[in-house]
Amino acid sequence: MSEILILNESNYAQATASGTVAVDFYADWCGPCKMMAPTFDQAKDDYAGRVTFAKLNVDEAKTIALENKVLGIPTLIFYKDGQIADRVTGVVDKATLYAKLDALL
Repeated sequence: MSEILILNESNYAQATASGTVAVDFYADWCGPCKMMAPTFDQAKDDYAGRVTFAKLNVDEAKTIALENKVLGIPTLIFYKDGQIADRVTGVVDKATLYAKLDALL
């Protein structure tokens, strides 16, 4: 099983610079974020070796959240070689998440 990378101000740019990366913008107090977590965690295992999965706490990295125009959480942003390729805000089901990931591979 692969791990979910925890992003912050110091490692965000490097972590999203290459490859396919799915970043979950969340907050500890956010109920919908907690609902999204098991689906994101399962995707991490199912796409191990093909997609890097990361989480960014918007309360701890406000600047990055603002730069990425994250206005609601959870927001998933999908990066492909350093560029935003797709995004979705709110809780999404497994089929929707996997379709977005498959489109990037």
